Amino acid sequence: MNQEQLKKAQNGQGFIAALDQSGGSTPKALKAYGVDESEYNGDDEMFAKVHDMRSRIITAPSFNGEKILGAILFEKTMDANIEGTPTATYLWEKLNVVPFLKIDKGLADEENGVQLMKPMPELDGLLKRAVTAGIFGTKMRSVINGANPEGIKAVADQQFEVGKQIIAHGLVPIIEPEVSIGNTDKAECEKILKAETLRNLDALSDDQLVMLKLTLPEEADFYAELIAHKNVVRVVALSGGYDINEACDRLSKNTDMIASFSRALSNDLRASQSDEEFNSTLEQAIDKIYQASISGMKNSKAA
Repeated sequence: MNQEQLKKAQNGQGFIAALDQSGGSTPKALKAYGVDESEYNGDDEMFAKVHDMRSRIITAPSFNGEKILGAILFEKTMDANIEGTPTATYLWEKLNVVPFLKIDKGLADEENGVQLMKPMPELDGLLKRAVTAGIFGTKMRSVINGANPEGIKAVADQQFEVGKQIIAHGLVPIIEPEVSIGNTDKAECEKILKAETLRNLDALSDDQLVMLKLTLPEEADFYAELIAHKNVVRVVALSGGYDINEACDRLSKNTDMIASFSRALSNDLRASQSDEEFNSTLEQAIDKIYQASISGMKNSKAA
């Protein structure tokens, strides 16, 4: 594990940019960016288009380690280059941005009110490649659609089981049990999830470190116990479909929680924008998310 990257992940100010849309969500991400499906044929052309979008974001003047703590990459982005340099190397050595990798293969069908992660039989091979590429940590997503105790326990247990496999490779897993913002019982989901997460955290040994990526809670500072836990490097927030204004407003009310936004970061970016328009729009989004991320910072883990 890169100790400088760990130090930045624990104590750095800023937020984590989520640039990890994968196969299923890539057409939607491209459409939002203004690239219609008629403009590419097949997966190779589609992923080339999305890499162009991500490269444009990463090489923008405002995308650097001053306000961005880390960036989550899709596997094909890790394997690709930015300006002739492998993406993870470019992020860390040129921008001082900690590189993470999305590792899950999507969601299984809903059962007991949740969607677990699909099996990942080739995970060990991917994790070895990630270490070689200079990746610091990983991210994997499950979804909670209702306050079903059995289902939420299964989500937490699966996340931590895979998390231990990731830790064994010297990487720091971002555990992401997303609570859908449309849930009518969202607060109850969060209550069950916090208890199950604490149970799993307490079972870790001192050297097993994780990060948590959680939907912005209904109650401010609801996840304070998780943020303070000795095994937690950082707790980051996902926007989960909230627009950038509501996401930033909710985030600013949660002490020591920082952003890891995807849609809220790229909502207003378009392929048709001039470089000046694109860079200005991105800079405004970065500034807004950064301010919300640092507004509640006590930086307790740095003390």
